[in-house]
Amino acid sequence: MGKNIPLFKVFMAKEIDEPILSVLHSGWIGEGPKVAEFEAKLKEYFGNHRLTTLNNGTAGLHLAYHIAQYQDAPKSYYNTNKNEIITTPITCTATNEPIIATGAKIVWADVDPITGSIDPSDIENKITENTKAITMVHWGGNPCRIDEINVIAKKYGIRTVEDGAHCMGMEYKGKMFGNHSDYSVVSLQAIKHITSADGGILMLKSETDFKRAKLLRWYGIDRTIREGFDLRCELDVPEAGYKYHMNDVCATIGMINFSHVDEILTIQRDNAKFYNNAFAGCPAITPVPENPDGKSACWLYTLHVNNRDELMKKLGEEGIMASKVHARNDTHSMFAEFKTWLPGVEQFNKTHLCIPVGWWVTHEDREYIAEKVIKYAR
Repeated sequence: MGKNIPLFKVFMAKEIDEPILSVLHSGWIGEGPKVAEFEAKLKEYFGNHRLTTLNNGTAGLHLAYHIAQYQDAPKSYYNTNKNEIITTPITCTATNEPIIATGAKIVWADVDPITGSIDPSDIENKITENTKAITMVHWGGNPCRIDEINVIAKKYGIRTVEDGAHCMGMEYKGKMFGNHSDYSVVSLQAIKHITSADGGILMLKSETDFKRAKLLRWYGIDRTIREGFDLRCELDVPEAGYKYHMNDVCATIGMINFSHVDEILTIQRDNAKFYNNAFAGCPAITPVPENPDGKSACWLYTLHVNNRDELMKKLGEEGIMASKVHARNDTHSMFAEFKTWLPGVEQFNKTHLCIPVGWWVTHEDREYIAEKVIKYAR
């Protein structure tokens, strides 16, 4: 077979060893100065100072869903069985499992059958008096119709959550991801553009929500209140939180890798552009178009073909890993009670396929991949 081109690969900077060893032997490996340093760099990059790092991206979504539903907490956690969050099934289960973890019900909205992005018109059809939030997922780092969804949310007084697990470096209408909605989450998991071994970023629009998220990521304890009191003992915990904070080891890994973000994005965008040009004359292949109002992070390159499963098998035989990446969530048993008919999801799920586009894909690799996709696509 010869070739072995993975769909995903961990990026780890060559210069990582010395900084990591220094932190490991520093005596401070929990949340400390390296977390603060990393957050400062991220705030500058995203242009949002209401940013907090976490131990994973799913934790960011959980905090966002929690705060969106319980805006008057800690007074009560009432009527959780009535709360609803509108979301998409075209995503990782990590988007939607935190919804049911908060006690809310999932309401599925349909998607565009080509881009896989949540459909704003179907969102509005699904809103009820119990709707507390709308979740949008930017599949592969390609922005969905953010402004339209936020207009709908504002009309009904509903919060919006952006799952940007794929979105490091994504732009929309001239602004970096993290500056459009109430809550925006980025993943720093192993195979994302930038990894901190594992980690996440939560950005917020409201200062009140930001302060609350900072407390909730560390059991709800205000760690800034120290003067005149026992260093280790909290005064009062008004709202139960979680152990979601980042540590200095992960922050150091994230910081060193983050210094390479521009070069990684440049390569992945160039690979995506190459595929677009290569497939332009092939009627059997429909690439997912980039939102003209934005700039994709190109974490995935997704195309549509009528013989998806056959093509995936043929590419595997040629040493090219291809995948749907995520199964539609609404077919999982854990979400069975929320099942509904979603024609856009049906179509997207029948024909979509992702091929390698990452920083490790060389010019020779991408030419080989394009040649084989064109050869076997029907």
